[in-house]
Order: sequence, then C-alpha cells, then structure tokens
Amino acid sequence: MLGIVLVEPQIPGNTGAVGRTCVALDVELILIHPLGFELSDARVKRSGLDYWPHVRLAQYAGWDVFVAERAPRDDQLFLFEEHGGRSFYEPEYPCDALLVFGRETTGIPEAIWRRYPDRQFHLPMRSEVIRSLNLANTVAAAAYQALRGRL
Repeated sequence: MLGIVLVEPQIPGNTGAVGRTCVALDVELILIHPLGFELSDARVKRSGLDYWPHVRLAQYAGWDVFVAERAPRDDQLFLFEEHGGRSFYEPEYPCDALLVFGRETTGIPEAIWRRYPDRQFHLPMRSEVIRSLNLANTVAAAAYQALRGRL
C-alpha cells in the first residue's frame, strides 16, 4: 500500500490537509517526529475536517527508528524536494511506494537526503518566481501521480 511520509512537519494545517488526502486515496500517513505541533491541535482537525478519525496513521520517534522498524527498500522510497534531480513523472511507482516529504521550512534533513542520492525527485514548475509549492499541494500531486492508472 502507498504511504505518505512527513518528516518533522511543522504546520498543523498542512498535516491535516495531507491526512484528508490520505483518506481520499486510501493510503497510510506516516509521521516522523519531532512534530512542530500536537496532533490534538484544533488546526490539524480543522484542515482534516471530520475525516481525521479515518486516517491510517503511523508515528515514529525519528527517521532512524522508522528505517529500523519498517525496513523500507531503497526502491520503495521517493524523496521530494524542489532541487530533486528527477521529475516526479519519470519513475514507475511500486504499489508499496513511500513518498517522503520534509519540513515546510527546511525540507528533508540533509542527513536523510544524502543517504538516498538516487531517490530524489521534484515537481516541475514553469514559473521561475516560485521556489516551491505548499506541502499539502505537493503531496496531493505526487500521490495522484504515484497512483496513476490504479484509481
């Protein structure tokens, strides 16, 4: 099953919106701590609306704990950053792909990014004045691309 991995997210509304997308697509939401908010924060629930109780949620104390417990294959991981070397249109996503996104302000921590040099992707943008998209929008676009042909 496809999974969305948020590494140390900071904005509760984004996580709520991502949770809502996960429910819509029937995919797992994996949160890597520390979080910049409490999951009980009303802004998480407001963005996720009344769908939040239906989110299939897994949480891990940190990236190393996630890797140790889940043991993801390298070919399962798709790390998304604005400076990723390949377009998210290029790969064939396996059914159990894990789409990994970092903090809204700083992205995926460098230690993680460096570990997977062949697993780095970006969403193409036409405008040169935009550095990046909102996290929730990026997750939705990437998830739909990964599931293309399976919906």
